[in-house]
Amino acid sequence: MKRSIRFKITLTLTIMVVLTILVTWSINRTFLSDYYVHYKINSLNTIYQEIDTVFKQSDNGAKLSEDQYIHIEQLASKYAIDVYVFDAYSSLLFPTPGNIGDREKNQMILMYMEYIEDFKNPNIEDRRILREAKKYYIRSLYDNQKDSSYIDLVGYLNRTLSGEGSESSEDITTDGAGNGANDYQIILLRTNVDSIEESAIIANKFLAYIGIIAALIGTIAMFIISKRFTRPILDLAGIAKRMSDLDFEVKYKVESMDEIGKLGSSINVLSDKLKSTILELKQANNELLTDIQKKTEIDEMRKEFLSNVSHELKTPISLIQGYAEGLKENINEDPESRDFYCEVIMDEADKMNKMVKKLLNLNEIEFGNNQVNFERFDIVSLIRSVLSTTEILFKHKEVILHFDQIEPVYVWADEYMVEQVVTNYISNALNHVNGQKIIEIKLIPLEGRVRVAVFNTGDNIHEEDLDKIWIKFYKVDKARTREYGGNGIGLSIVKAIMNSLNQEFGVINRSVGVEFWFELDTKS
Repeated sequence: MKRSIRFKITLTLTIMVVLTILVTWSINRTFLSDYYVHYKINSLNTIYQEIDTVFKQSDNGAKLSEDQYIHIEQLASKYAIDVYVFDAYSSLLFPTPGNIGDREKNQMILMYMEYIEDFKNPNIEDRRILREAKKYYIRSLYDNQKDSSYIDLVGYLNRTLSGEGSESSEDITTDGAGNGANDYQIILLRTNVDSIEESAIIANKFLAYIGIIAALIGTIAMFIISKRFTRPILDLAGIAKRMSDLDFEVKYKVESMDEIGKLGSSINVLSDKLKSTILELKQANNELLTDIQKKTEIDEMRKEFLSNVSHELKTPISLIQGYAEGLKENINEDPESRDFYCEVIMDEADKMNKMVKKLLNLNEIEFGNNQVNFERFDIVSLIRSVLSTTEILFKHKEVILHFDQIEPVYVWADEYMVEQVVTNYISNALNHVNGQKIIEIKLIPLEGRVRVAVFNTGDNIHEEDLDKIWIKFYKVDKARTREYGGNGIGLSIVKAIMNSLNQEFGVINRSVGVEFWFELDTKS
């Protein structure tokens, strides 16, 4: 599990999420307070500009309309800022005296004394200028008595500070100095910043909790979603495994032309090329083995062939010659006898014709003139095809057939040659079936191979004849062989084909009959 891509993707993305949250948390912890102060300063500047605009639009810059008054209240509430505006004679313009409570009144008086009367409050510490402008300046301070920190804006409306930007509390006075006009206003703004650190701590804790939850949910989501990416890879691995077992039938279903889709297409192309190459190599290897065997056996085969052919042709030629001479000399003049003579001649000629065709076929196989074409096919389908062509013979001889294989079994061989082997085995079984008249065909799975066995009830073959039945023209029971028109070539053809395929074959005596078998590769 730890080595899987799915685990690695999930772990990597989880680490990225956690790192992102940690970086965000660190930035929050380091810069949130400063950002909050900066935000408060901008808020003070914004509300100052708004109020300055309101007073410029008021009557004589002093009296506020009800709408303007409400507007300033809304600004103060929106930005959580205390707003105090005085005229040049220190009269309170905003808020009106009736709308101010005792606490706020005390705060306003202290601010007024601090900034306008130039009274240094002993409880105020850490005064620091944060921003300076022509009409106002902003500073931070700490009030020991209230144990609170504040940011204050002190300035004029409709007038600049004396000295064109020299920022000092001494510039804010009620004596009318400066421009010498009395149509200006003094503005004091205050916002509490005590909660900044606490807010930062709360924000960081909240971020940590959310981060843990997000990491858990993200990990679970990544683990589930990653299956979509790893499943095609596992499918490709399964296809590659089957390809290593030389099974090239399976193909990857390409659903999209992304990187995995392109890999799947390449695997499919590779599968086709490997299949073609292995077939060529197997065919070349088989041809090489056949050539080696052919060089050592060709002389002996030629001698055996001439000897057996002359022996097999001797009897039918003699019969044809004898009956032909009898016809010529009119030994029997009646039409029935002449017809019998002609039928014997035609029958023997037909048998000679079939024997010659089998010999030519056998000769082609043994001498390698018959090309071996390896392919992958279903042996079950082939057997059922042969059985369908011989079905009439089974019915005629009242033979009981047992062949229960349904599932396909794929093998590597020359399909035409294997069909000849199956045909010869079934024909041989039909010719020799006896007793209960049962023929059984079985497919026995072996390691990397399958054995095809054809069993028929009847007499056993003598032990001394078991190895000889594969020889051309050899007949265990010559009388019976002659009866069904056999010439001892069928099993020789089986032997030649199996040798050309480099596969095992044989015969076994069973308790109530005989079993012929051959084997084929299920893996190339």
